[in-house]
Amino acid sequence: MQESFIDSGVLFRQHQFDLPLNYSEKDSTRITVFAREVVELSKADANLPWLVYFQGGPGFPSPRPDSKSGWLKRALQDHRVLLLDQRGTGMSSPLTHQTLSHMDDAKQVEYISQFRADNIVRDAEAIREALGAEKWSILGQSFGGFCSLTYLSFYPQSLHRVYITGGVPSLTRHADDVYRATYQRVLDKNKAFFDQFPSAQRRCAEIAEFLRTRDVKLPNGQTFTVEQFQQIGINLGRSGANLPMYYLLEEAFTETAQGKVLSVSFLQAMLSEQSYQTNPIYAFLHEPIYNQGEASVWSAHRIRNAEYAEFNYEPGKPFLFTGEMVYPWMFDQMQNLLPLKQAAEALATKSDWPALYDVEKLAENTVPVTCAVYADDMYVEMDYSRETLKGVPNSRAWITNEYEHNGLRADGERILDKLIDMGVQIKNISTK
Repeated sequence: MQESFIDSGVLFRQHQFDLPLNYSEKDSTRITVFAREVVELSKADANLPWLVYFQGGPGFPSPRPDSKSGWLKRALQDHRVLLLDQRGTGMSSPLTHQTLSHMDDAKQVEYISQFRADNIVRDAEAIREALGAEKWSILGQSFGGFCSLTYLSFYPQSLHRVYITGGVPSLTRHADDVYRATYQRVLDKNKAFFDQFPSAQRRCAEIAEFLRTRDVKLPNGQTFTVEQFQQIGINLGRSGANLPMYYLLEEAFTETAQGKVLSVSFLQAMLSEQSYQTNPIYAFLHEPIYNQGEASVWSAHRIRNAEYAEFNYEPGKPFLFTGEMVYPWMFDQMQNLLPLKQAAEALATKSDWPALYDVEKLAENTVPVTCAVYADDMYVEMDYSRETLKGVPNSRAWITNEYEHNGLRADGERILDKLIDMGVQIKNISTK
């Protein structure tokens, strides 16, 4: 493909970097990490500061922007932007069930373990050096914010400013604490949805009963279950999600000569919701992104059964959607995850995960850190974000209920502009 192209007055330039899979091994296997440089064509030769974008997930590539809009429009005013496909995603040696198929279980575990924030940040550091940037600023959305604090922990000397949206994690808490908090948020989102659309409760129960009593196949031949249906509740944490969800449920059934069945369009939509099938990093590492010297042991599953059993569907009881949780049964039910079950079990019990944050170094931070913290965030608990930022000097939070977790996508130009302005204020105060 082209090394560069121009669209709407913006230059897009592709970069590929040959980097080690495991930075602790001298002769490590090599991987390719892809990044796309984006800059105003009129400023392409200017000495602009870099802004690197870390995507949410884990396990999803950087955006493929089709025009100068949203947060990118604001960033391009005074930055050269680098859209990083974090290792294992997009065009960065993608990690899929296909690429893992030739490995035995032990090799799969060893390989997958290298795709957390610590190595994502090491990749970014290697890329910074390759591009000749003395320092750069970073913007982290959701899991990208987790990566940003890992970066700030281990390479603060490389950072000019840090911007985080919906992604300030706890630095020390176990995954169990995270899921205790987020299950409560998911309950809140369920209540808001069903309060707005009371008839949706009856429709969801009807769908759940249909799935419980019949063998319904998704377009890929996989049996569709109640548990899988509940997982579309992950969308309730995004702005503007309730109405599309209602429309989807409204058209779930269709009449045939054999009676009422779930429509082809509904089942196709349900399969499309299962991003774990094409992006298994999310399924493998969603809990280990919290682990530091400990195992998660299927935290979301344990906490659900022990403390939030109302999410376990039973006929006659209120139907509830689940949220951003991963469960062991996914590796028994989802077609592309089936051959990865043993690796998933081993990763869930793995306890020798290295540290992701250096609390002591963060307590001495001098880099301006500005964050959009969403008060009603279903994915990242506001109280834990505030707890973290109290221990990070030169950080400032804009706490707002104007946006859901996807605020950067919904109104990115305004949000990034505010965070940049807050960063300038911190810098001005610190230099007085």
